[in-house]
This record gives sequence, structure tokens and C-alpha cells, in this order.
Amino acid sequence: MGFWSKTFTWWNGATWGTSLWTRRFGDEAGRDDAGNVYYRSKKDPRRRWVIYDGANDGSRVPPAWQAWLRGTIDDVPNKALPPVRKFQTPPEPNLTGTMAAFRPDGALGSGRVRPASTGDYEPWIPE
Repeated sequence: MGFWSKTFTWWNGATWGTSLWTRRFGDEAGRDDAGNVYYRSKKDPRRRWVIYDGANDGSRVPPAWQAWLRGTIDDVPNKALPPVRKFQTPPEPNLTGTMAAFRPDGALGSGRVRPASTGDYEPWIPE
């Protein structure tokens, strides 16, 4: 990432100011699989924040870390929560607005044709 984009943009990780403030007033609490780094305040451990690895999108924070950020659990997730079970799937970020978003049959961009009506529908006609 270039100097100017790091200086003036906040949507691709932390700006210089946020990085300096975090280094001075924050203690690293942990990291998740997506590369996001979680911090707690040195003075007040109840104050917590995340520095995203890439786009700043809250849906990229896993549910366990969301619980930690909101204060639902006191300790970091790998210590406070039970291990992940086999049937649990990893969380996905919000895909709205991307090519991976769900598009029903007949929607623009889906490439599929909407199935024909079955005939059991009667439209309302005002009298």
C-alpha cells in the first residue's frame, strides 16, 4: 500500500494516526484467521477495537471476536469459548454487492430464466 493511500484513506486498514494511537495506547489482544488484529486499551481493558487487514467491513469480524469486542466475553475467544465442533462452518463476510452474492432465477446477472408461473396464482383486481 502506498504512502498517500495509507495517509488519507481509512477504508483499507488503519491510517497513520490510528496506527500511532493504537501503538501508544493499545495492547494487542489477538489476531483472527483473516489477519485482523484486536486491541484493548492499556488504561481501560473494557475499551476494545480492531484494525482490519484490508477493507474495513464489520462483517469480516468472526462471531467469536464480535462477542469479545462487544464485551460479551471477557477473555479472548480461544480461551473463553469451547472448541469449534465438526458441524460448524466458518463464517462468511457479507457478499451483497459482489459477484458472489445470491441472485434468484430471472434476476439480472444470474444467467438463469425464471420458471413459468404454475397457474395457481390469481392477481388481485380492484373493484
